[in-house]
Amino acid sequence: MAERLIDVDGIGLCTDTFGDPRDPPVLLVMGAGASMLWWEEGFCRLLAGGGRLVIRYDHRDTGRSVTYEPGHPGYTGADLVADAARVLDAHQIAAAHVVGVSAGGACAQLLALGDPGRVLSLTLISTTCAVPVGRELPAPTPEFMRFVSAAHVDWADIESVTAHQVAYARMLAGGRRPFNEAAARDLVRRDIVRAHDATAARNHDSLAEGPLPRAPLTSIAVPTLVLHGAADPMFPLAHGEALAEEIPGARLLVLADAGHGVERADWPTIVAAILDHTGTGTSRGPGDDANRRRDNS
Repeated sequence: MAERLIDVDGIGLCTDTFGDPRDPPVLLVMGAGASMLWWEEGFCRLLAGGGRLVIRYDHRDTGRSVTYEPGHPGYTGADLVADAARVLDAHQIAAAHVVGVSAGGACAQLLALGDPGRVLSLTLISTTCAVPVGRELPAPTPEFMRFVSAAHVDWADIESVTAHQVAYARMLAGGRRPFNEAAARDLVRRDIVRAHDATAARNHDSLAEGPLPRAPLTSIAVPTLVLHGAADPMFPLAHGEALAEEIPGARLLVLADAGHGVERADWPTIVAAILDHTGTGTSRGPGDDANRRRDNS
């Protein structure tokens, strides 16, 4: 593990790497409001152990990256997409296999649409279509919406913030498996303590889009793997199915009983799928419909 602060275009971003720099690079892009700690170290080491150079980083306003005044972000959603390429630049990597979860999956799609030369393949986890696809997709579950509408947090009180984040992690887990509250609480506390300003992550909720690509998902021309939990309360499974149907040649892997995110119970399945996808299988043609299949774990 080699955490360091990089400065690209005057933007300070904290990055971390695992594995041999000579191995194929895998860039991990986390979701909104979450630092790179949510790509847990054990997960990263499993990927690196499979012969990949794993790169994770803190988004702006999370962890040790540049932080703005809460309520006044000095950047847009398009800047977060561009930051992924900035991280590759800092590591002198021309292109990488890009893995994104939740909003990070949207960033990955937009990077592939706007700067396709930087993306060798896509792995999209617990996410939805980043551009309109001309179909109606289901809303979050009623349980999710009730949690969001009833949430009350004192952002000046670390105990209140911790309790809220742990409860949110429980909600995202989907409810079909036992929830490891102790592990979630430990991760949340480490994330809060490590951050320059834990309240700044809320800036992600109010970002303007900025100049984002508007090309259709059908124009994505890199091998794509979609992983989606069957119990995802934020983006029900139909969102993952739509992605796999819209992106030429995409493959859908449904994670039985999984919720939203990269859960420890699914690490072996997810790591094996990413290693397979970023190995020899990435040479297949994106237009080969025979390569699109639906698997169930």
